[in-house]
Amino acid sequence: MWPPESARTPGDWQPWLFRVERVLPGVLLAIATVVTLGVGGHDARWWTTTGALVAAAGLFVLGTVVLAPPRLRERPAFALLTFLGIIGLGSALEVRDLTFLIFMIFAFLAAMRLRPTWLAFAALAVTSLLINTLGNGGPVHALRERPAIWVTIIVVETAAIGGGGLLSTAIARQNEESRRMLDELAAAHAENEGLQRQLLGQAREAGILDERQRLAQEIHDTLAQGFTGIITQLEAAALAPADAAKRQRHLDSATALARENLTAARRSVRALHPEPLDAATLPDALAGVAARWSERTGVPAAFTATGDPRPLHPEIESTVLRVTQEALSNVDKHAGAGRVGLTLSYMAGEVTLDVRDDGAGFTPGAEPGPGFGLPGMRRRVQRLAGTLHVESEPGGGTAISAVLPAVPSPPEASP
Repeated sequence: MWPPESARTPGDWQPWLFRVERVLPGVLLAIATVVTLGVGGHDARWWTTTGALVAAAGLFVLGTVVLAPPRLRERPAFALLTFLGIIGLGSALEVRDLTFLIFMIFAFLAAMRLRPTWLAFAALAVTSLLINTLGNGGPVHALRERPAIWVTIIVVETAAIGGGGLLSTAIARQNEESRRMLDELAAAHAENEGLQRQLLGQAREAGILDERQRLAQEIHDTLAQGFTGIITQLEAAALAPADAAKRQRHLDSATALARENLTAARRSVRALHPEPLDAATLPDALAGVAARWSERTGVPAAFTATGDPRPLHPEIESTVLRVTQEALSNVDKHAGAGRVGLTLSYMAGEVTLDVRDDGAGFTPGAEPGPGFGLPGMRRRVQRLAGTLHVESEPGGGTAISAVLPAVPSPPEASP
């Protein structure tokens, strides 16, 4: 019935109660003894017997309550021994002088330590019976003379004290369960933060590898071929020393190829860093990308942001931007669309990017090859524990939806 002392936790209200319980019987015994001495009316012979009982009660309390370790006190047999000693010595003292019912009050607390619950209630009833009737001729006399009154008092007192003990135990158990759940939530939150950091770190490393592979492919497809062309034109010009017009034509071709390669190199460098995010929020950056794409291609592109915009982790925002750029590039290269719609949605735990066009589309289940960039977009999103959904039909346009966890921006990364 009474919450075990070993079950208390830091910050609980119970520790002070257990400390009070340890000193309470000694204090009550001392008060009862002092009051009895103050009232007087007893001779030395009476005090010899009563003093021996007081000393015995004090030693018993010292051994079973004050000095006994908590684990021993919580054992059912030891708790029953403690109760029987308190109720026996207390009854003997109360019979000697009614004032010692002050000490008998502690028997209620001793009874509430008993297990199982029915035994605790029985001990409470016995305590109530003795503490209320020993001063009125004893239990037998009191119950014979006025049974209804004493039974009512005992039942009400037992129910009130026992009910309070059960309520206290229930509250303590509920508090402990709530504390345990909060600890588990805090541990899970800390673990999730660690997993998020690990996931973002892995995504960053994988992104660097992807960028290297992309640059290697681009260098092979554009820059290397361009330099090969330049060398070829310069060698051709060197082989035509006598024909000034032909030599100049080769030199002009080499110059044009060099300029094209320089433009391609600059484009590759710009692609390494999401510049639109340098001085703008993600919604503003996406709106700018859509506006510039529309101006370049002549295809209307409407951008909308919903929800509560908030700073997200740089890896999340960079991925959303890259997917937007790649999706618009696909529309420009393959869709032949008349209009495009982009929606950025902020939700409680997710951020979603939807890109829709009214272009040519393709057959579901037969997504276009690597030239469409869908595998790259899917890899980008999946690295951050996200998903990429593609819906399309021939002549019905294409809808791309990227769903990513809304990982908040760390303090050092906040704008």
